[in-house]
Formats: sequence, C-alpha cells, structure tokens
Amino acid sequence: MPEKKLYTDSAIEIKQVYTAADVPAAHHEMPGQFPFTRGVQEDMYRGKLWTMRQYAGFSTAEESNKRYHYLLSQGVMGLSVAFDLPTQIGYDSDHPLAEGEVGKVGVAIDSIEDMQTLFGGIKLEEVSTSMTINATAYILLSFYVALAKQQGADLKKITGTIQNDILKEYAARGTYIYPPQPSMRIITDIFEWCSRELPKWNTISISGYHIREAGSTAVQEIAFTLSNGKAYVKAALAKGLDINVFGRRLSFFFNAHNNLFEEIAKFRAARRMWANIMKELGATDPKAMMLRFHTQTGGSTLTAQQPQNNISRVTVQTLAAVLGGTQSLHTNGYDEALSLPTEEAARIALRTQQIVAFESGAADTVDPLAGSYYVEALTSEIEQKAYELIATIDAMGGSVSAIEEGFIQDAIARSSYEYQRKIENGEKIIVGVNKFQSAEKDNTPVFKIDDSIRHVQTQQLAKLRNDRDPAKCDQVLQYLSDKATSGENIMPTVIEAVEQKCTLGEIADTLREVFGEYK
Repeated sequence: MPEKKLYTDSAIEIKQVYTAADVPAAHHEMPGQFPFTRGVQEDMYRGKLWTMRQYAGFSTAEESNKRYHYLLSQGVMGLSVAFDLPTQIGYDSDHPLAEGEVGKVGVAIDSIEDMQTLFGGIKLEEVSTSMTINATAYILLSFYVALAKQQGADLKKITGTIQNDILKEYAARGTYIYPPQPSMRIITDIFEWCSRELPKWNTISISGYHIREAGSTAVQEIAFTLSNGKAYVKAALAKGLDINVFGRRLSFFFNAHNNLFEEIAKFRAARRMWANIMKELGATDPKAMMLRFHTQTGGSTLTAQQPQNNISRVTVQTLAAVLGGTQSLHTNGYDEALSLPTEEAARIALRTQQIVAFESGAADTVDPLAGSYYVEALTSEIEQKAYELIATIDAMGGSVSAIEEGFIQDAIARSSYEYQRKIENGEKIIVGVNKFQSAEKDNTPVFKIDDSIRHVQTQQLAKLRNDRDPAKCDQVLQYLSDKATSGENIMPTVIEAVEQKCTLGEIADTLREVFGEYK
C-alpha cells in the first residue's frame, strides 16, 4: 500500500520522518546576528517580552477610550486602533457614502477633537500605539502628532506604528483612495518627515496579514509582503532617502495561522530573506536589515460554529508567533466570527498571551526549535519557494506592476478557492465545521453597535465647523493642494490643517482633486 502523502497549507510535502540529511548545511547562526533567522535580539524574550496588544476601536471615540482604559488596567502594553470604513477611505461621518458604516468595524475619527476624546486620560509618551490605517494614514498620523504636541510630549519619544501599506490594499483589501503612484509618493513623504521629526515611529507596517486573510498560502504571504517591502524601499531610495535611516523604521505585520510548524518556519524564513534583500539594496547597518514584526492570530480561521473552539485555535497561533520570534502580538477574541469582541472575549484573548508568556516556558530560551530537522528543512523550503515567487514579480517590474496586471490578486484568489474546495470535499478538516459537528444551539453573547452613532458624529462635525475659522481652513487646504501639486513634502501642511480643525474628509478630498481616485 503506497504511503499516504501529507502537505502543509502551502503544498509543501511533509515527510514521515526528518533526519540530519534533510537539513541544509548548518549555518551556526546566532540570534541577533545577520541574517537574523533565529531572532532580532540576542536574548529575545529573556530581556523583554513581546508587546501584548489588543486591537480595539468601535462606535465613538468615547466608547473606544473606555475599552482602552480597561485594557491598560488588565496589563496590555500597547494600544492598537481599528478605524471604521469611512475613516479608512477618507469620508467624514456625515458624508452620504458613510451611511450605515459609521463606527461599525472600528472607531469613527473625523477630526482632532475625536482624537482628543479617543486618547483622553492617556499620555501618548507613555504608550505605544499601532494604527491599522492605510489610505488615510498620513491624516491619522497628523491627528496623533497634533495631539502629542497639545499634551506637551517630546516627539522624539513617541513610539508606535501606522500600517500605511497601500500596496496590499490594491492586492487584497480594497480600502484605497488614490492611484498607486501618488499613494507611493505620500508614503515616502511620511518616511522622510518621520526620519527627521518622529525618529522612534514605525512609518510602515508592511502587511502580509490581509494577504493571508484574503486566502493566500504561507509562502505567498511572505513572498508578496517582502516584494511589497522592496517596492517601498526602492521608492524611498529614488527619493534620495538613506536606507540605513528609514530601513530601521520599517516593520512588518504577519498572520499566525493554524499549521504550527509551517507558521514558525515562515517567520524564521521571512527574517532571513529580508536581511538578504536589504543587504542587496545597499543597507550596511544591521538594524536596517532586521525584520521586526507584529503578529495577529488568524481571523479567517475562526469559526461561527462552536466558537469556544476558537480559544484553542488562538492558543496554537499564539505559540506559533512566540516560537517564531514576534515583537508584538494581538490575539483575537473567540467570538470574532460573530461580532466585534465582547469585553470577556478580549480578556480571555489577552490572558492566552499571558499564559504562554508566564506559564508555558515557550519564552524561556531563544528560538527553541532551532536545529529541529523538520523546522530547519521547512524554513529553507519556504524560503526557496517564496524567492521563486519574488523572482516572477521582479521579472514583471516589481510589486506595483504585478498588482496593476492583477498577478498577485489572481494568485491569492486561486489559493483561496483551493483551500475552500479542500474543506468542502473533506480533505481538510475544520473541527466543528465539516467534522465533529454538534446540534446544540450556540448562545454566545454578541457585541452590538448602536446605529445612532452617525447622528452623534454629524452633530459634532456641525459644531466643529461652526466653531473654527473658515478662512484659515480654506487657506491651509489651498496650501496642501499646492504642495501636493509641486511635489513638496505634504506632512507639515497636513499637521497644520488638522490643527486648524480641518476634517479628515476635507483633507482627503483636497488630495482627491490633485491625484484623482483609483478605480
């Protein structure tokens, strides 16, 4: 009888047993040293644990602020902000296209006043904030900087991250506004401004997370993400920026899926690949070659059937991220296939990280799976397959061209289809979905958002517009239009605009008039 063949989710064949013969020639690599396969710090979590974040943001800034204070009281070390769709695509809450979406998948932020409410009672110098925002990242960062200035904070000490990764929006998510070329220009403006004024801020979080959520494999996730990373680096180099300066502020955002060993190997391979890619592009500072990354457990792996099973899934994914050497981690609530997480689900998710950190022993030694025949072989195999994909993209002229031609989108769609087909025909078992189902009715409490939020935000916008100086707003928006047209860095003017109480929608529209919209 022929031996049964097993494969990882990236279609890498898994042998029945691995031996020393399967491991590529030993590199004798050490953590904290190029090419950082084993981690970016020599002591990893013995020196400092990963940042435990909980992603939150819903309805109004006031409601989200209450959740932030609660999470900080529970031991969260960093805040992570989710924004609603109108905020993500540059519409104020009172815009006709915002109807039905205000405050739904995240918090509505229309102005500097909303930002003041969102972080009420929180000193920005004392927290690290991650903002999942892309097309309007330049505006949200400006709100944050303006608020830090109002608090009297030293901008040199402010830490955090904006996602600011527009290429994966065209490939996987869809919350873009402007065409690719002007979008890349805005991103390099942010790199340039932050390297001078906000030196500890991570100016981009190059995201594989959403690529994976859209249905890619682990190999595609790192190949497309690192390829996008190359495109951002090349755009910054073309602007004359120093790779050893801006390279230190690049960060990545990956998904932690269910296949424990493939995920660990994926993180190790990504670090090694990025170090070599940056070296080839001219980096000489080791810190500019380090791939530092935030991880979020896999949202698309969560099931609405038997939702408590998701606690176990998230635990496996948390272990994958920690054993793979993440710098920061968000764990999903078990109820997120049903609604935004309830407070109880968010607490269990955070406790999952704390149990792995303090009870499991997984954080006690650096890269504990190094030298495993299986993990080392898998790390090299993922690396090889990812490089093959990157070579295909390079031959097309890089990520921007590959996205414009639809290559990346088509590849993700094919993988997504194949994964679903395997679930439907029973090749891939999802517990509680296509096997081990139960007839009991699920009574998981769900978190509901009140539809009156748009009315509240609209009233606040009317008051804001009434109280500000309209002539000053018109003048600063005209300056912004001029800077966008001339090619000067737009960041100082955007910050000035938010300080004059211009709204997110007004600023986004000013650039829509200059750059047009991507269709």
